[in-house]
Amino acid sequence: MTTTTDPFPTYEDVKAAKDRVHGVIRPVPVFEIDRETFGTARVFLALDFTQSSGSFKDRGAANFIGAHLAAGSMPGAGVVIASGGNAGLACAWAAQRHGIRATVFVPVTAPAVKVARLRAFGADVRQVGAEYAEAAAAAAEFAAATGALASHAYDDPYIAAGAGTLLGEIHAQVPGLDTVVVAVGGGGLFAGTAMAAHTLGVRVVAVEPENCRALNAAIEAGEVVDVPVDSVAADSLGARRVSETALHWAQRVRARSVLVTDEAIRAARQLLWDQRHLAVEHAAATALAALTSGAYVPGEGERVAVVLCGANTDPSDLVTT
Repeated sequence: MTTTTDPFPTYEDVKAAKDRVHGVIRPVPVFEIDRETFGTARVFLALDFTQSSGSFKDRGAANFIGAHLAAGSMPGAGVVIASGGNAGLACAWAAQRHGIRATVFVPVTAPAVKVARLRAFGADVRQVGAEYAEAAAAAAEFAAATGALASHAYDDPYIAAGAGTLLGEIHAQVPGLDTVVVAVGGGGLFAGTAMAAHTLGVRVVAVEPENCRALNAAIEAGEVVDVPVDSVAADSLGARRVSETALHWAQRVRARSVLVTDEAIRAARQLLWDQRHLAVEHAAATALAALTSGAYVPGEGERVAVVLCGANTDPSDLVTT
């Protein structure tokens, strides 16, 4: 995928992914929030949770499986992945489309709604450990023992490049787009977005919960480091460390990294329900929380797209007003 001069995936890989997933993933719906909400800034919501599996992860999964099928590198044992839920769902969905076996390792803390949907997509679900890292270790052992093709929730060039196809769709619908705001877990969506943003001339704001700050800590340290994981959004954003690709692209595009509290995340999620009747997961609300909490304040006339990345959630805790 990459060249000898650049060990990390680039916008060329995003363009290849766009061709590969065309007609497979759903184009993202984008609409503008009432202008008075954020002063003179124009803020748009990109609803990529409308994908078949309920999150943006379909983009990377479709690209990963499509590329391996085209290359003849998909084994009879199928594909295996560890996930907090959404990457596994996307992998299971993409595998089911092609009649491929999918084994998905998730932490025991994975939301029941995600586990149920995994099984509905025909996946063999294995619940192991309290955190993503423990499920990932078990998935690696399974791949070694069975010969299944190991996918990754975020740290794979096909996965990141597939995620990068989103920004081009947003950019086409928002002429003059200045800034894109994305939530960050392990960094797949962020890395792909940054690859596209670098070429399209769009700023990137990376948003993380205060206690799930893998990218923020890596930028601060100048290298990938382990961080504690403790947030209401940890089921999707709870990676102990960000990918090297994400850090590389954060440095290259000089991304703005901001942190938000769990209280701000809950409030943003409730706001989306109260004002838009959108029931999203906490990870999706994390991106909007950057604006609603003031962690990121758009400039006058700035055109900002906020990515709502997933909606595999139990809406029973959303208060009806």
